[in-house]
Amino acid sequence: MTTGYFTTDQHDALRAEVRAFAEREVRPRVPEMETQRTVHHELSRLIAAQRWLGVTIPREYGGMGMGHLAKTIIIEELARVSGAMGAMVQASQLGVAKIIHFGSDAQKKTWLPKIADGDCLPTIAVTESASGGHVLGMRARAVRDGDDYILNGHKVFVGNSHVGDLHGVVVRTGLGPKGLTAFLVEADRPGFALAPQQSTMGLHGFSFGELLFENCRIPAANRLGSEGDGLAVAYSSSALYGRANLTAVSLGIHQAILDETVAYASRRELYGKPIAELDNVKQKIGQITSRLMTARITAYHAAYLLDQGLPCDIELMNAKLVNVESSLDSARESMEIHAAIGLTTERPIERFLRDAYHIYAPAGTSDVQRVRLAEAAMGRTKGQWSERIVRGEAVQVH
Repeated sequence: MTTGYFTTDQHDALRAEVRAFAEREVRPRVPEMETQRTVHHELSRLIAAQRWLGVTIPREYGGMGMGHLAKTIIIEELARVSGAMGAMVQASQLGVAKIIHFGSDAQKKTWLPKIADGDCLPTIAVTESASGGHVLGMRARAVRDGDDYILNGHKVFVGNSHVGDLHGVVVRTGLGPKGLTAFLVEADRPGFALAPQQSTMGLHGFSFGELLFENCRIPAANRLGSEGDGLAVAYSSSALYGRANLTAVSLGIHQAILDETVAYASRRELYGKPIAELDNVKQKIGQITSRLMTARITAYHAAYLLDQGLPCDIELMNAKLVNVESSLDSARESMEIHAAIGLTTERPIERFLRDAYHIYAPAGTSDVQRVRLAEAAMGRTKGQWSERIVRGEAVQVH
């Protein structure tokens, strides 16, 4: 794996640290997570305690201040062993983003050090069952009541739902695009509840469940930005952090697919020799390797541009598209190499395939990314969120 153009010795040291932790602490717990199929609170907290959730948090707030490429490496190395734990860290980073870019000084001083220390797991909650990816179709609502807001409604597919301490919730406070507002809602606040966690196809150990709000009273001081900033909170978190983070999860799963395929093909003998020596198997392994190399370049390039403060919405879209689609293609090809044994839980390849599918929809499906890329090619984009964030547009706190 040669990525020296983008990475430094500091990045390499971080990778070694995370990889060693993942092998030592995460891998032994994977069978338990696969069996129980529910959120793994202990491991989530243990990962948070490593202070990696603060990788993009500035040092002045106790964070690592290492940026998006370092974040990509952390998520990638965890996802290489457990897609669920890679997903746990990527989801927490969405919660970090909203506070960094939209939080008041008081909110930053209150929450960012706690997140950096591993004492707080943040989330972001936008999606609703009826509106899906149509953000403007949401119905959850907050009504002003003196110095408070009263929130009613629900949110679904919330990453870290059942382990989160601080939920960033976008709801309606008015009509139209300017009628959305974001709030910080503590998990122990009266009027907030969690729906029972539902079993899913993959990412066992991770939770992306439903949040319920019934006359949940929230201080106005918990509002992120001004009334009407909710759409910017939702879109910027998805465009800048969500796509990059999910790309990293796919990348880690993809690396696991290659590692497992090579290991299996090197051990499995047929016709008196390892099947890795068969030309058709070599073709498939070569194709997986090529996909992975290309996917990693798109992921690191997009993260690098984001760290440099350069416009990179298009690169982030392409990185998610390439990484998601290529990891799914490689998982399918690896399943063909494994043949019947790949269908059993005896080998982890079926887990990689199930986990890879979970990265398809969040922050825009592959179809959405293609449409956005086409619009960019035709000159129909209306500016880039990455550029707006760098300039501080639409993120001013009053």
